[in-house]
Amino acid sequence: MPSPEVVVVGGGIAGLGVAWELAARGRRVVVLERDRLGRGTSWAAAGMLAPSAELGFEELDLYALGRESLARWRAFARRLEAASGAEVGYREEGTLVVADDRDSLHALRRLFRFQEEHGAPVEWLSGEEAVDLEPLLSPRLPGAVFSPEDHQVDHRAVVAALAVAARRAGAELREGTAVVHIGPDVEAPTVRLGDGTEVVARVVVLAAGAWSPSIGGLDPAPPVRGVKGQALALRLDPERGLDLGHVVRGPDAYLVPKADGRLIVGATSEEGVTDRRVTAGGVYRLLEGAVEIVPGVEEMELVETWAAHRPASRDHAPLLGRSPHPGVVYATGHYRHGVLLAPVTAEEVAAEVDRLLDGAAETAPVLAPFSPLRFPD
Repeated sequence: MPSPEVVVVGGGIAGLGVAWELAARGRRVVVLERDRLGRGTSWAAAGMLAPSAELGFEELDLYALGRESLARWRAFARRLEAASGAEVGYREEGTLVVADDRDSLHALRRLFRFQEEHGAPVEWLSGEEAVDLEPLLSPRLPGAVFSPEDHQVDHRAVVAALAVAARRAGAELREGTAVVHIGPDVEAPTVRLGDGTEVVARVVVLAAGAWSPSIGGLDPAPPVRGVKGQALALRLDPERGLDLGHVVRGPDAYLVPKADGRLIVGATSEEGVTDRRVTAGGVYRLLEGAVEIVPGVEEMELVETWAAHRPASRDHAPLLGRSPHPGVVYATGHYRHGVLLAPVTAEEVAAEVDRLLDGAAETAPVLAPFSPLRFPD
């Protein structure tokens, strides 16, 4: 393969998405992944596409980006399935956010009013109405909010499909290839690998998630930290009435049913914890939160546990676009929203790289609030 135009550092959902888009546009692309493709945070996610359910009081720009990305997901999924020959489990059944006591009901009503004020497509349900929609819910729940336009996807199928699609489009994907240093340069940025070899490109895309700040050569380093999350999977059993038809989010756990019969339960949020151990305490807290809203969880088989680190920026919004470093573009810091933001990240960061390669100075308005330059140091 001739020298690449673009080196993508990181082979998760962000890096693979950008690589696929660029390769499909005819760019020469190499992806360098320190471990296995798509087996980091992308593998550990739950696949929720829920901008309305996750709307926070101080995250209006992020909500707008999430809604934009959600609007692209159906076409993105179809295009990815056509390019890879594999299904990605895109589902449109909606999301239920439930309260489990008086305090959480008050908080949910306050959030519901805020969601309505900002145009989120949400519906208030009584506890009885929520159980009518999702019979496995606890009959003691006092209320819920239904987000009919919040969906889900099989995140593991997505990253596998992205790898196939990127290769078919001409991208070179290298696993077990650690990048230890990036040398910024306007015309020829370089990446140095763990074995000392260097790869020269015209643009480097940093999509290494929580590992982004550990790569040398970037001063200041990307303002990203890892936030540990533990999660688990149970086995649904429709024959025994143990089945869910919607994503359900409670105060202390979310439950995401998958087409393969798994029910993903997540996730802890642990600041300053660098290990990837699954702990008894973490599993206990998740199951306790799940049983509170879906008592039938107690009867389900536990089939898998895992932990990973979400890449969080200072304001919990992603870093997308040109960095402070010449020739280096960021696609990192997605925190809990990497799967939701996959289409907009892939398409808009690839377009930004195209503009950079073509010598254009402007940046797309959709990326402006998420510029890596928004942090002064």
